[in-house]
Amino acid sequence: MAETHVPTPHNSAKIGDFAQTVLMPGDPLRSKFIADTFLQDKVLVNNVRGVQGYTGFYKGKRVSVMASGMGMPSIGIYSYELYNFYGVEKIIRIGTAGMVQPTLHVRDVVAGLSAYTNSAYGKQFGFDGMVAPCCDYSLLEKAVNAARRLGVHMVPGPLYSSDCFYDESQPLGKLRALGVLAVEMEAAALYLNAARAGKKALAICTISDDPFTGEGLSAEERQVSFTQMMEIALEIA
Repeated sequence: MAETHVPTPHNSAKIGDFAQTVLMPGDPLRSKFIADTFLQDKVLVNNVRGVQGYTGFYKGKRVSVMASGMGMPSIGIYSYELYNFYGVEKIIRIGTAGMVQPTLHVRDVVAGLSAYTNSAYGKQFGFDGMVAPCCDYSLLEKAVNAARRLGVHMVPGPLYSSDCFYDESQPLGKLRALGVLAVEMEAAALYLNAARAGKKALAICTISDDPFTGEGLSAEERQVSFTQMMEIALEIA
């Protein structure tokens, strides 16, 4: 753990402020919602650039939650610092995703077994071609079991992490044929950082929209209504 790097330009927390498990939504307001709704004795440990990080207790377990922002460059910074500077062992992304498979529906929950990507993020690790990093299987197994206990139908499978929200190449038809469940923008970078640091990561996402039909939910609904994935993540923290 590189204490000399703390605090960072992006994180004002001190060593020990974060729990060993961090839940990581993209939206800072969702981070605050999770802390207000689920954590006891919560403390705000970071608010640089409005990226709120809290540490508190859930059923007696010390847990942190901090936003990642949007996209792989953003989660790449925050997850790297948490793993390598703050001693965090597990990061569970809890975000939204667009459905790719027609068997899914808005508000369904998916878990990223792997993350295809169009990003060059993996090149820094020596991948000149494409790479599809995987989650930590022990976290995935615990999440599947927790979902079953909670009565939540959660579908594990591959995600697609895109660098482009508005993608002119329109890859979703090809990804559907390959069995990709959903498209989002962060999991691949998180999984690569975890692998390089020897740590654990899992992305649990709620389907917020259907890119094929345009069906979707409002920003407010995305912020506060996706509690099932939050509860699964907290149960395995």
